[in-house]
Amino acid sequence: MTTRLMPGLERRLTAEISGGVLFDAFSRGRYATDASHYQMLPVGTVLPRTIAEAERAIAIARAEGVSVLPRGGGTSQCGQAVNASLVIDCSRHLDRMLEFDVAGRRCAVEPGIVLDDLNRALKSHGLWFPVDISTASRATIGGMAANNSCGARSLRYGTMRDNVLAIDAVLADGISAHFGPIASDLSDVPADLRDLAKNLLALGAREAAEIEARFPKVQRRVGGYNLDALLANAPNLSHLLVGSEGTLAFSTRIELKLWPLLGRRAVGACHFGGFRQAMEAVRHIVELGPIAVELVDRTMIELARDIAMFRPTLQQFVRGEPDAILLVEFGEDDFAENQRRLARLHALMGDLGFSWDKAGARYGGVVDVLEGALQTAIADLRTSGLNVMMSMKEAGKPVSFVEDCAVPLEHLAEYTARLTELFERHGTRGTWYAHASVGCLHVRPVLNLRLDQDVKAMRAIAEEAFALVRAYKGSHSGEHGDGIVRSEFHEQMFGSRLVRAFEATNETCSATPRAIAARSGKRRSTGRPIRARAADCWARSRCATTTAPAANRSAAPCARASASPARSAT
Repeated sequence: MTTRLMPGLERRLTAEISGGVLFDAFSRGRYATDASHYQMLPVGTVLPRTIAEAERAIAIARAEGVSVLPRGGGTSQCGQAVNASLVIDCSRHLDRMLEFDVAGRRCAVEPGIVLDDLNRALKSHGLWFPVDISTASRATIGGMAANNSCGARSLRYGTMRDNVLAIDAVLADGISAHFGPIASDLSDVPADLRDLAKNLLALGAREAAEIEARFPKVQRRVGGYNLDALLANAPNLSHLLVGSEGTLAFSTRIELKLWPLLGRRAVGACHFGGFRQAMEAVRHIVELGPIAVELVDRTMIELARDIAMFRPTLQQFVRGEPDAILLVEFGEDDFAENQRRLARLHALMGDLGFSWDKAGARYGGVVDVLEGALQTAIADLRTSGLNVMMSMKEAGKPVSFVEDCAVPLEHLAEYTARLTELFERHGTRGTWYAHASVGCLHVRPVLNLRLDQDVKAMRAIAEEAFALVRAYKGSHSGEHGDGIVRSEFHEQMFGSRLVRAFEATNETCSATPRAIAARSGKRRSTGRPIRARAADCWARSRCATTTAPAANRSAAPCARASASPARSAT
């Protein structure tokens, strides 16, 4: 990638931004990566001290003809947080709680506040924000909203979309707007934003039939724009921004719904002698009303046993040599009710034909976990799943690119079996863990991306896996968003008409002709970017025109976007 030097931009930002302006090679190298396999040098990075400074940086970038990329903790796995743009890093300074209503169970925050920090502030008031993602120690609320993040307990609490009440944001031309619930007659929408709201609602009405026909009917659908939010009887326009990955506006204030802290819980560790049998059991287990059903597979158990910090935990709840364990959590207010549901889980496992004294696939049973300390230790193990998997001592590593597809539970066993066969056809195997309760497993094929054959296998696996997901009416993006990895598959998943509707949404939210040209918000299945408007100033990781797949269809969807700078720069 050609290095883009813009001393004029740097000088203007340095003169007006007090929080920090980073244009040196080392800093640009650090911000060239996120948690994905992409690597793209930014023009530079701004660390605004206030929202006003962030808005000023956006205005300067617009005047200088540079696209901007909002960034939180950089935990995105699909390349949402890298681009050849001016990065606005919200995590350094924009981390304040702006409002807090204990009785109303709501708060408003700046986009850079980290989830764990927020929950520490809420805990003494008996409240928490329950979208409990595994990267909670560094993920920001702004990034979570942009990604429509979920969490282990989404079975009860839903996704970010279900827990965001409103968003204040800056559009590409610098206009500030409030996105929240609106009246059907738009009487509560400011006059200068009424056309925007009217056009968005009209777009939703026009595409209602296609949305109903093509949007997957699973909870874990975070692909594309949330056009279905425009069809609600009482539309909340903030839900359109949720999941848009920073491609529609820059969030400045996010209002959240809060929940009471969980009380004493009961966990049952369901052991299975066969992986498919575990997958078949999930749909029966969720009928018992758990708040989470999390998968730990044999590979994760075996790798964790070689890690000193996890070995004592495994010794306390793993019995024998299971092929899979489902961690079933009950979290009702009444602990006695949790115990009753745990007893029903024991009975269900027996009814399904599992017993400790059986061999093979029907080996299994339930280990009760009632002590809070052990529950916490098991949760720490589960949320460390990625680190555990990456401890694999071989040249190939579990690679993230089809890892969070979601399918209806009635198809989960067949889907995982066919995906396993797909991996075997390409000479590899997969690792599996996480959110069985909602049909969204973190599955990673083991590949060595230094080998051309594995890069080609990656492309083939992606295409075949997404076709499989489509056949089961699932979602190709169930938790980690679109970014560079998945946007090129939108036309296959949603159809041409809805992709055109995504384009129209992007254009409707774009700025006036005073703004600058940049890449647009989605990538077509051909790898070509969607038509860019002169108004479009947001950086579009979703289309990333410089990525390898755009030029070479045999390349992997997660192929590194640039060979420089070296990864060691981070």
